[in-house]
Amino acid sequence: MVKFELENCITNKEELRTLVGEPSERAKNKVISHIDENCRNYLAMSPFLMMATSDSEGNCDSSPRGDAPGFVQVMDDQWLVIPERPGNKRLDSILNILSNPSVGLIFLIPGLEETLRINGQATIIKDEKVLKEMHVGGKVPLLGIAVKVEQCFIHCAKAFKRSKLWDNESWPTKEVLPKPAKILAEHTNLPGMTEEKVAEGLRESYSKRMY
Repeated sequence: MVKFELENCITNKEELRTLVGEPSERAKNKVISHIDENCRNYLAMSPFLMMATSDSEGNCDSSPRGDAPGFVQVMDDQWLVIPERPGNKRLDSILNILSNPSVGLIFLIPGLEETLRINGQATIIKDEKVLKEMHVGGKVPLLGIAVKVEQCFIHCAKAFKRSKLWDNESWPTKEVLPKPAKILAEHTNLPGMTEEKVAEGLRESYSKRMY
């Protein structure tokens, strides 16, 4: 593979705006600073979000969160709470939030090409009276991510239209998809950690440790 080298880079805002132009009045005015009824309805139907965080040094991470539609609880017009379900205990998002509370969220609804973006300040909570409302099968999350909304707005559908994400006729066949177990086995590179053992571990985790 030929080594990639950066050339002809944009280095300042003025150069960027000269090339791209300014946003429309609608684009500039669409941002609100609270959760209104429209956003509340969107969140009630959303089963999935992506959360962007960074640590105090600016090292970034993006992490998915998913559950039944409406799993994110809207507490009032400023606050929402995301339950922290069991995972691999890396806690990348949680650790980032402890050093830098700024987060960016993108909410999706299957079949809807417009997404809802929320930016705000996050706090890690262990408030049982809040978290017990998010139980599944009697299992209450140990932690939650409370986000105070600073920006809330709809993002247009162009990315979904270009990618045809919800068009199942454009999806690749299962046979050609990447194999997560194979990738994990090769990336971890631990003695005896074969693709088959990783696949077995994933199946057990998905069947027994979802909540």
